[in-house]
Amino acid sequence: MANLTYDKKEVESAIDSIVKRTMRMDLTWDWPGGVAYYGVCEAYLATGKKEYIEMLKERIDEYIELGLPSWTVNTCAMGHAMLTLYEYSGDEKYLDIAKSKIDYLENEALRFGDNVLQHTVSVNNDFPEQCWADTLFMAAFFLLRAGVLLKDEKLIDDALNQYYWHIKYLQDPATGLFYHGYNNITGDHMSGFFWGRANAWAAYTMSEVGRVLPECYLYPKFLDIVGSINEQLASIKLLQTENGLFRTILDDEDSYEEVSASCGIAAAMINKGNPLHIKYINKATRGILDNVSEDGRVLNVSGGTAVMKDREGYRGISRDWIQGWGQGLALAYLAGIINYDKIRSDGAL
Repeated sequence: MANLTYDKKEVESAIDSIVKRTMRMDLTWDWPGGVAYYGVCEAYLATGKKEYIEMLKERIDEYIELGLPSWTVNTCAMGHAMLTLYEYSGDEKYLDIAKSKIDYLENEALRFGDNVLQHTVSVNNDFPEQCWADTLFMAAFFLLRAGVLLKDEKLIDDALNQYYWHIKYLQDPATGLFYHGYNNITGDHMSGFFWGRANAWAAYTMSEVGRVLPECYLYPKFLDIVGSINEQLASIKLLQTENGLFRTILDDEDSYEEVSASCGIAAAMINKGNPLHIKYINKATRGILDNVSEDGRVLNVSGGTAVMKDREGYRGISRDWIQGWGQGLALAYLAGIINYDKIRSDGAL
């Protein structure tokens, strides 16, 4: 990774503006806040700026005073911030909230097949026996982090099982790309498109497994994760646009460039540490920084997206507004740039 090129002051300035703009947003316990605050945590860990984690701590304490909602797969995304705040402060209240999310996922969340988590966005049975790539960030990655922190092999095994079956259900063997969703009842991928952010959820969270899980090579399902991300990134890099970004439907030249997907995919490349990806990372850095406004808004981020019915459904999702997941994935990417020497020396995935 010696040839990774960037202006450190420019990257640190972008991180600072994104964090401060993110903390001005009226985010709640749902997944937009979960992804955004994960990014704030990553920014703190990369820069060491305690003001970031203290701003987040103050906001989360306010949320706690207002009361907790019912959990879903999507609301479990906030578990990431709870784990980091517990590690930072040692305050058990954050760990207790994380444990309540774990209890929901392990004992109440809807599952199908080989204990695969069904994606849920409310307390209702929203998408019967549907597997979405989104679940990898909201739940599987969270369970993995929690299992490692708590030294709970059951949680680690469940997390790796989620990765294993999401790969089996969602990754296309011919291209290495991920479909957005899979319907176990009908046995198909519904509309069957390679949605950009779905591939970001998959790539980024898979790239984190080897960094988070000690002695990862001793877990057989980890080898499936390695094989999966290797094939995915080898294909996905060829779909990068001249602007260094990736499209909202990856292989559709008429789809717009989408920045949250671009951040997640490029962050996965940094974590992976393959020198063949350097030129794609450098290209992505310029494209992503060009989409950060002076006041810290990450631009050209598509709105919340269900598994749409057709190509026009994906193409028509608005990208006019600031989104928590755009802020969070951009911070994860820029934090990865700051940390790339450490990531390389750690021998990550």
